[in-house]
Amino acid sequence: MEHKLVVMKTDPAQIFNSFSVPKKDYTFKSITNGLINDTFLVLDDNQAAYILQCINSNVFKNINTVMQNIATALPLLKSSNYSSINLVKTTKNKSYHTENGYWRVLSFIENSTTYDTTTSSTTAFEAGKIISEFHKLLQATDIDSYEETIPNFHNLIDRNNQFFDALEKAKKERTAAAKDAIEFAEELLPDLLDFCFTELPIRVCHNDTKLNNILFSKTTDKALCLIDLDTLMKGYFYYDFGDAVRTIVNTAPEDEKDLSKITFNKELFSSFVDGLSTNKNVLSKEEIASLPLGAVFMPFIHGLRALTDYLNNDTYYKVAYTNQNLDRCISLFDFSKKALDNVSFMNTILKEKLN
Repeated sequence: MEHKLVVMKTDPAQIFNSFSVPKKDYTFKSITNGLINDTFLVLDDNQAAYILQCINSNVFKNINTVMQNIATALPLLKSSNYSSINLVKTTKNKSYHTENGYWRVLSFIENSTTYDTTTSSTTAFEAGKIISEFHKLLQATDIDSYEETIPNFHNLIDRNNQFFDALEKAKKERTAAAKDAIEFAEELLPDLLDFCFTELPIRVCHNDTKLNNILFSKTTDKALCLIDLDTLMKGYFYYDFGDAVRTIVNTAPEDEKDLSKITFNKELFSSFVDGLSTNKNVLSKEEIASLPLGAVFMPFIHGLRALTDYLNNDTYYKVAYTNQNLDRCISLFDFSKKALDNVSFMNTILKEKLN
């Protein structure tokens, strides 16, 4: 979930002509489910051929860092179990184009699709498998060559400070509407602020491994690769684990209003961990021990960010209606509660399958 981006009036065909692609009569289809960048599917004779994106520079202040991190990682992200994505250079041999924004073009993987939620154990397994493959492939990379694309992205101390600053300045009607969410945040924050694994290995993480950032094959149902690599930077494995769990184990959408539909599906969790176990040697015992609370931490920090933005009058995330950020927050906090209730179960499954 990321910052509002004003849709520009720029003709995508004009921008696309600045990239080193065959000259044809392409058509462009806007993809509207993203909350960060403006994205277009580029069609060649009605067949998907490329992805054209305008990167949100309100969120990513240093576009060069974003693109450098991606360019460093992509050559390593290829194996018999991982489909490669390529950056298409501009006609000036650059990785992105600057005209009415910051634009890039990526190759499109044929017969691929994404899912926002799932009820399929196969999908959950494949998600775990591709995330473990991603970390296996990047394990030997030079971590110091990756710079922060969003400073303090998952830093709860920083998010805590932003929350209380927003709370102090918020309009009374918004604090009243968010009363229960505010109380829950204030109750859980002290415990999660103590959840600090500073001794864990620092890795190059995706940092936004929600289910719809995983590409799947339409024909085989296999996970192909991770997409949306803008947040590729240093982190802890429980970041990627927790983000995946909150969108795979919960079968409801992120802004679900009916909390009875928000689930912690134990079968999907077990299948996801089965997928992770295909490369279980990637993880240390200390990392494995951190994962259950990571599954509580990640939905909570996303919920806190949504709540903070709601209190700030929706200046960060895209919203389709007035209280959408509050609905996101309440839904995410509810899943955090359900993950907390299942810490013992998660520990059992993780020890059984990953040790």
